Amino acid sequence: MKRLIAALLLTATPVLAFDISAMTDKEKAAFGEAVREYLMANPEVLIESINVLEERRAVEAAKSDLELVAANRAAIFEDGYSWVGGNPDGDLTMVEFIDYRCGVCRRFDDEIYSILEDDGNIRLILKEFPILGEDSENSARFAIAVKEIGGDEAYAKAHGELITLRGPATIEALTKIAGTIGVDADEVVNTMNTESVSAILRENRQLAERMGIAGTPSFVIGEELLRGVPAAGLTATVKEIREGLSGEG
Repeated sequence: MKRLIAALLLTATPVLAFDISAMTDKEKAAFGEAVREYLMANPEVLIESINVLEERRAVEAAKSDLELVAANRAAIFEDGYSWVGGNPDGDLTMVEFIDYRCGVCRRFDDEIYSILEDDGNIRLILKEFPILGEDSENSARFAIAVKEIGGDEAYAKAHGELITLRGPATIEALTKIAGTIGVDADEVVNTMNTESVSAILRENRQLAERMGIAGTPSFVIGEELLRGVPAAGLTATVKEIREGLSGEG
């Protein structure tokens, strides 16, 4: 029995001749006990099986994410309303789903811009994805309104102020930022709750939902979807993706 168990656990294909449904209750109980004894005596087999399962799941998830990026390519890379920075003509695009009140987004913002400067050939797209409450919503609406009124340069300045803002993103605080970056505060505040701004946030949320994105920051870099900051870090991950593109060429 134990030799049969070992064969069943280690083989990559089912043993068709083995039909557990044909066992009696007594035989099933004996079989279960034998499996338990074997695994207790050889726990490495279970660990190996779990590792193989995780590897297969990772491959399947990566394939699924590639398909999601391909299916939503236009909305991700060419939506016509998101701010584009870095090198607009770069050969690698990094898209960030950002919440201005997200601590991780704030912590990695400087690194993102260091990557852009060091590489010199990356196109950055920011998509407002406020998920952390009223301050997040106000910040996102403010950023979009600033871009609508003041253009890309004003948006870039607003981004820098919002990502470092201490305290709540109240209308008073946002009005002060508008003055600092040189846009009409009243016009921006009046624009924040218009349908044009709401439509952009709605499109971003719908895109995130289609792609299974629930947190910030999330990235699409090239063809790869990254839910959160990868364990290897952004700089190393971008370098790896860049090297992969070079290898394909």
